[in-house]
Amino acid sequence: MNNRDQNTVHDQLTSRLAKLALTKPPKERAVGKTDRAMAWCAAAKSLHMPAIDVSALRSRAPLAVVAGVCCVSLVGANLRRSARSPAFASLGISTEASAGIKEAVQTDKAPAALGPYCQAIKANNMLFMSGILGLVPETGKLVSDSVEDQTEQVLKNMGEILKAGGASYASVVKTTIMLADLKDFKKVNEIYGKYFPAPAPARSTYQVAALPADARIEIDCIATLQ
Repeated sequence: MNNRDQNTVHDQLTSRLAKLALTKPPKERAVGKTDRAMAWCAAAKSLHMPAIDVSALRSRAPLAVVAGVCCVSLVGANLRRSARSPAFASLGISTEASAGIKEAVQTDKAPAALGPYCQAIKANNMLFMSGILGLVPETGKLVSDSVEDQTEQVLKNMGEILKAGGASYASVVKTTIMLADLKDFKKVNEIYGKYFPAPAPARSTYQVAALPADARIEIDCIATLQ
């Protein structure tokens, strides 16, 4: 659009705006900048005018710039309202799917919990097992006073809980061994090695002051779910 056409557009829009303003009662003629901008948009739409180079009109018609900003603001407001409609509901990010669900694991083939805890918990595709003692599931008592017998019973109990939770010895990634006497470590290690295939899980071993039920060994573990 050349300068002559731009001048013509400006004159037409100004004339249209003046006619719109004169059709209102006297009290309504004192419109603010926003009302004038809206009227300018309406006038331009009614004349079916093509796109205008706003930068070229800025010196002669600063109101056109205000009108353009106003129109853009209206479009933005409409988009914000649309984003809250059901059609845009799929754009929301679900927090429930990423939060993960905690699920308790329980089996009668392993000793019941002795307090307010679970035998194991499944969460985020992992299994977290509580400390296991060498208790006989049917009686709830230690299998014997021998550390070897207790170690065997602990690992059998662990296997039952792993199975109930959908895991296995092969899926264990970390264990923690607690001993009443660290001198028993060699005996425990020989039995422990028979249960976990290579690569063996990561492991920590500690001597503790005492264990529940005067047990000589307790083991917990973390496993992945297949």
